[in-house]
Amino acid sequence: MDTVEKIKQQISENPILLYMKGSPKLPSCGFSSQASQALMSCGEQFAYVDILQNPDIRAELPKYADWPTFPQLWVDGELVGGCDIIMEMFQQGELQPLIKETAEKYSEEDKQS
Repeated sequence: MDTVEKIKQQISENPILLYMKGSPKLPSCGFSSQASQALMSCGEQFAYVDILQNPDIRAELPKYADWPTFPQLWVDGELVGGCDIIMEMFQQGELQPLIKETAEKYSEEDKQS
């Protein structure tokens, strides 16, 4: 599986996915730290990919997403944006319902299948 296929699979399999430097518990940059903190405070499970451990994804994702920087938040297969957008949405109360609704939507799909 090539890198772009791997990225597409990760995005399709994880309704809430953060590509970041490090992990939510041990972020390796301030922007990734802020983004993961905002997501964690929404109170729902989310997946993450540490791009420092995956240099192939680190190289390919900016081209695939047409977004040059990390972190990148993907919700329901769509790129939401990076740290500034995540923090702005969080402060305006827009991130929480998006994350909650997406988590609920996918947990209901799990129950139905």
